[in-house]
Amino acid sequence: MILNAIIGDTVYSLNVPDAFLAQAADYFDRLDRDMDDGWQMSREWVPSPSRLERCQIVADKLLTALENENDKLGRLMAGYILSRLPRVAAVEPDTTGEIQNTRFQFHDEPAVVADERRSDRPVPSGAGLDRLAALEQAGNQVTRVFKVGKGFRFSVYDQASASWQDSPLVADREEAERLRQIAVKARYEHLLRGAAP
Repeated sequence: MILNAIIGDTVYSLNVPDAFLAQAADYFDRLDRDMDDGWQMSREWVPSPSRLERCQIVADKLLTALENENDKLGRLMAGYILSRLPRVAAVEPDTTGEIQNTRFQFHDEPAVVADERRSDRPVPSGAGLDRLAALEQAGNQVTRVFKVGKGFRFSVYDQASASWQDSPLVADREEAERLRQIAVKARYEHLLRGAAP
């Protein structure tokens, strides 16, 4: 599997063989256990990072590994991201110290859910879902509200560009939560109809 890491104008293509992913599974689980008790994401303490946030944390470590030309650590971090976001094509780590601004790009092909765990992967357009599945998928395609500097925002998965799009920065957390609920409702209704988000 290949993960493209986009840093400024440079794209690093990181080849992570399937066999390597299998061998490193215990290490990836250990990384998850380390993050289970919370993590400092830039200036904000996140008590229980989501899967997307965990991958943003690891992408920051990937950035450091690439800057230090540490190939082994870079491959491990790329492997973690590939194992936790199976449809990921590229990662663009934030280089200004705001881990929450790290972006991921995904392949266009329809997602195949391989297990029962929570999935941040989008479903193909035109595949109208039942109410429960649509509600769960809508929640997965809109991140939780997170802090950026003195403001708050959330991200929404955009099917057309196969990337996460940030909401506008809002000064008040309650207002950001209200806007997020509107986004979740809109995504839910799209998924019920089977329309492209």
